[in-house]
Amino acid sequence: MNTMTAGTRKRRSRRTRRGPSILGVLGVLLIIGGLVAIGWVGWQYWGTNITSRQAFDEETRGLRDAWQDPAAEPADGPRIPGDAIALLRIPAFGDDYEVPILWGIDDPTLERGVGMYPSAVMPGEIGNFSVAGHRVTRGEPFRRLLELQTGDEVIVETRDAIHTYAINTTPTELTVQDTESWVLDPVPGKPDQEPTESIVTLTTCQDLFRSPDRSVAFGHLISTQPK
Repeated sequence: MNTMTAGTRKRRSRRTRRGPSILGVLGVLLIIGGLVAIGWVGWQYWGTNITSRQAFDEETRGLRDAWQDPAAEPADGPRIPGDAIALLRIPAFGDDYEVPILWGIDDPTLERGVGMYPSAVMPGEIGNFSVAGHRVTRGEPFRRLLELQTGDEVIVETRDAIHTYAINTTPTELTVQDTESWVLDPVPGKPDQEPTESIVTLTTCQDLFRSPDRSVAFGHLISTQPK
């Protein structure tokens, strides 16, 4: 015998039609937030490498084409932020390692190659030719920088010459804070001294995650071969 009244049926019907609970909504939002965070990390550590390496190739091709053009701006012309000025090869990183060097160290520039500090001299000149590159993300051109050993070669090709430096202070020997600019001095650590030799300074993040620690390698010029 069915003793359920019409009022009871209406109350039960209202209970079954209630919307999602606050905890349910919060759970969905947390899942969405987690997926977004995972996607952002994935893009930073893998996606940016793909786009940056494509940019490396484009800059390298463009620079080589410009070197073949007699009307192109000479190597000692005005420095324009973001312009490619040379190619970097480090044999210890493999025969196929070659990345463009661009003038400037802002984020958009470092996404397209290794950046040359505005205070740096040009490759092969007396003074400090200093560059920076990412160790992770954005093509990670300096991912293996901490593997460099004393005597390893750093080759910088410009429009007119190929300059070869040899590492004499490895990046595992020297770590500085990102505010310590003395490593960029014409004579590192001796701001009042006039430079008498050509050196190269390579800088990158010491850690695989963002931190103020910078690993630094120094090298000296051992040969310049005109092209």
